[in-house]
Amino acid sequence: MFRFIVRRLLQLIPTLLGLSILLFIWLRRLPGGPETAILGERGTPESRAAIRRNLGLDEPILIQYGRFMKRMLRLDLGVSTSTRREVTTEFLQRFPGTVELTVTALIIAIGVGIPLGYLAARKRGRFLDHASVGGSLIGICIPVFFLAYVLKAIFAENLNWFPSSGRQDPTIGATRVTNFFVLDGLLTREWDAAFDAIWHLVLPGIALASIPLAIIVRITRASVLEVLGEDYVRTAESKGLTESVVRRRHVLRNALLPVATSIGLLAGSLLSGAVLTETVFAFNGIGAFVAESISNRDYPVLMGFIMIIALVYVLVNLLVDLSYSFIDPRVRVR
Repeated sequence: MFRFIVRRLLQLIPTLLGLSILLFIWLRRLPGGPETAILGERGTPESRAAIRRNLGLDEPILIQYGRFMKRMLRLDLGVSTSTRREVTTEFLQRFPGTVELTVTALIIAIGVGIPLGYLAARKRGRFLDHASVGGSLIGICIPVFFLAYVLKAIFAENLNWFPSSGRQDPTIGATRVTNFFVLDGLLTREWDAAFDAIWHLVLPGIALASIPLAIIVRITRASVLEVLGEDYVRTAESKGLTESVVRRRHVLRNALLPVATSIGLLAGSLLSGAVLTETVFAFNGIGAFVAESISNRDYPVLMGFIMIIALVYVLVNLLVDLSYSFIDPRVRVR
């Protein structure tokens, strides 16, 4: 197990190195350039040349890339051209919100999707099966931003059951430790602050979880149906094992392998796809910040965001690979 973890971590090096090269070249091929983002369309040729000289953009491309990699190794993502603040500081303040929202969406998607998919497979051809399949199709087809607006209009603005924006009520005056608002409330035992942060996560979490939930339901259903037709399941049932034992040891464990793979892929997509949800609910996460950076051509922010998402994505899939050996005892990581 330890050798496998070390080997997978070493595989991160060429992956991230290749991504950094592609990202570095792509951002410098975009029209406008950083000088346009700083000076606007009315910048003179002299002022543009001065900006490029100050940023080192007039030097050979290999020297620029070497300087970029040195900063990345020091976790120095540069200075945002729009906010004039350190990109690392901006990420430390905003990224925890996106992580909290992503974790909330995953909890909803996994907690509802796996049981519903399993029940749909067990009740194949009945009302629950048809309802879950139809509901999953609707969940995939409905755009996230549309569902977010509907949830906000009904449950926040009309019924006033949930807050309509933000991560936490600013009047609470909660203590900040990690910028993970829920965790901060638990660490400082400010239970009202933790509960309020959770309450702010409900609507955006449901909106963001809609597509992953639908995907998990369909994958779980298909996987369980496939496992139920295997010989070892019929053998276990013929041996007189109880339904709960057959379900837990033989059906669920084997059916969860493809589900775990899909969860790993969905986690990365949720982190990078929370832009619309955060925009609708004015959720102070990294998504809205990156959306503004795209329009402002804020290259340091875009480069840092993509590299961090890539790192998180690879680490999540490493955890998924490690989970295989716990889900199915036949799978051993060597």
